[in-house]
Amino acid sequence: MNRTTLSPAQAFRLAPLAAAALALAGFSVQASAADATSDTTATDTTKPQSVLPTVSVKAQREALPGDLAPAYAGGQVASGASIGVLGKQKMIDVPFSVTSYTSKLIQDQQAQTIADVVQNDPAVRTALGYANFSQTYIIRGFQVYSDDVGLDGFYGLTPRQMVDTGAIERVDIFKGASAFVNGAAPGGTGVGGTINVQTKVADDKPIARVTVEGSASGELGTHVDVGRRFGENDQFGIRVNQTVVGGSTAVQNQDNHSQQTAISLDYRGDKLRLYADFLYQKNNITGGRSGVFVDGDDMPSTPSASYNYAQPWTYSKQEDTVGMLRGEYDLAPNWTAYAGVGSRHTTELGEYSTITYDEGAAEAYRMGDTLKENAISAQLGVRGKFDLGPVSNQVNAGWQINRVAEYGAYDMSGYFPTTLTNTQVVAFPSASYSGGSFDDPGLTSSTLMRSFVVSDTLGFFQNRLLFTVGARHQNIVENNYNYGTESEYSPYNESATTPILGLVYKLQPNLSIYANRAESLVEGGTAPDTAANAGQVMAPFRAKQYEAGVKYDANHYGAALAVYQIKQQVAYTNSVTNIYETDGVQRHRGVEFSMYGEPVKGLRLIGGASYIDAKLMDTGDSSQDGNRPVGVPAWTLNANLEYDVPQVHGLTLMGRAIWTSSQYLNTANTQKIPSWTRFDVGARYKTQVLKHDTSFNVMVTNLANRSYWSSALGGYLTQAEPRTAWFSVTTDF
Repeated sequence: MNRTTLSPAQAFRLAPLAAAALALAGFSVQASAADATSDTTATDTTKPQSVLPTVSVKAQREALPGDLAPAYAGGQVASGASIGVLGKQKMIDVPFSVTSYTSKLIQDQQAQTIADVVQNDPAVRTALGYANFSQTYIIRGFQVYSDDVGLDGFYGLTPRQMVDTGAIERVDIFKGASAFVNGAAPGGTGVGGTINVQTKVADDKPIARVTVEGSASGELGTHVDVGRRFGENDQFGIRVNQTVVGGSTAVQNQDNHSQQTAISLDYRGDKLRLYADFLYQKNNITGGRSGVFVDGDDMPSTPSASYNYAQPWTYSKQEDTVGMLRGEYDLAPNWTAYAGVGSRHTTELGEYSTITYDEGAAEAYRMGDTLKENAISAQLGVRGKFDLGPVSNQVNAGWQINRVAEYGAYDMSGYFPTTLTNTQVVAFPSASYSGGSFDDPGLTSSTLMRSFVVSDTLGFFQNRLLFTVGARHQNIVENNYNYGTESEYSPYNESATTPILGLVYKLQPNLSIYANRAESLVEGGTAPDTAANAGQVMAPFRAKQYEAGVKYDANHYGAALAVYQIKQQVAYTNSVTNIYETDGVQRHRGVEFSMYGEPVKGLRLIGGASYIDAKLMDTGDSSQDGNRPVGVPAWTLNANLEYDVPQVHGLTLMGRAIWTSSQYLNTANTQKIPSWTRFDVGARYKTQVLKHDTSFNVMVTNLANRSYWSSALGGYLTQAEPRTAWFSVTTDF
């Protein structure tokens, strides 16, 4: 296969967009100069002394329902977020644990993907996907697939495998059971929380920003961000983002090339607001280092941090094209109707090599895969506020639908010997068996999810006490088809209703306590062929959560403490009856603390700690009952500090420490990876170059270049990324 690298010509082929940015910036400067000229009055000594000077008054526009919540001091964490059916809310007003990271954090930390953003959260960790290079997230000990991340509140539209950050304005992390606020995710994950990303739209202030970046290993990239509002009342907006990054990564013989184009159009009228978004993303990874499976009790040592045990013929190519149209209309004061529809088309082609380690030896096999996905998502609803005597009401009613159709084919080789060190190159293995046609992939699965939700948040004592009650009824339909024949097997059609009870009490305007009883919902299992009830479909698995906490919002910084219990159903085949049944429980009891903002002028922090007491119960296997689930660390701690150096105006230093305790690799708890600590450092210097605001940034992750297994999620090992240094220069025109 041909290895794809990014040449300087490709990296800077964005010259037309850069020129557009400069032209738009010049137009803005001219317009500002014209405004300044028109507002200036010259002194005329011939005029009577009674003539008063001209007074220019500029008023800030009233906040609209679609506006983003303001950020805490430092601009990296927001005081509010988009919370599913409830819409945009202040954190202190909702009975849930939510954190929202901003585009400023993305820029300051040079975050390339969503995984780089969420690692700031003490309750979130990341890993590789199953036998591929996709990113997966772990919230409160439960997995979230990359394609189960929401995009502006829609499921099924997010690019598969990984999400680049060029077009992202906010990353909202909802921690806890979320079936009520978001509905069930089509990929069947999200028991312990969900992630939603909000795309960039034109701001009130014009932007024309160009970033040139690169890594010490040889990656090179450019990012152009252009936005402007037009019209008599700035009712029309356009935002364009273009990113291209590519070259050799810090892992030996591994290359990455990605590009993303995003266009956002919006209309902001008195009552009507419309948004149209287009997103194109392309990723190409060659020589990617995948996860490692382990047989037996002997755990492999990690190779050196940058060593690559992958075969050179491994690669993954993916293209995602996404389109969305959303709208809001104010029916009356305090009443808003909303609707939206979006679609995604994905093509994916890859050759993967999965390694299994067994008592000092290792073997692998090759799997080729082609996949096409077509997804559509739609929603509509209404939100309103009214008073019944002394009680205020915030009501919500909504409907949503998601459908994902997958077309695929694969072929696989037999096993061949390999190693995790001094790996020998193996010739491309021929296929031993296959399914479907690579030239014309057939339908392999379709998932249809429909739900209806209603809720009311009642406010008592002038909204000091807020009580939320509601429910979502969800229907899940899934059909699977044999490769190449499209003959259906194990059809699934089940429904469930998930209620919500939430309570917020404001001890002070900036201090609240809260509690909730919520549920998550995922598709139930299907009895395997070896079970006595083979093919029987289980009802959707419902994870029940109880959570309580306290939140503090001091405007310039915030803090939150939460305690919770989540019980997730587990299905297994009973060893005595040989019947596949839903009877086991995976229970997580946890405590989380987080803090963010600028408690002291010039000193900012993002960090906290999370503790999870996780246990398997009623599994039908006495050797597993009471054991810790796979890949769930007991402790995770984060500390991210930024310091503005007073002696050097514009200079900021940054340091981050991430610690994760040990994790088990199997349910018998006989295999364990040790705890690990990672240190990151960074700095940025803001100044003016040729009268343009310019920022020089550097960010180094895994400063000590430590080699360690970072995750055991899924029953396989993910090796941490080696030391990676990124440099960038950003200029506003």
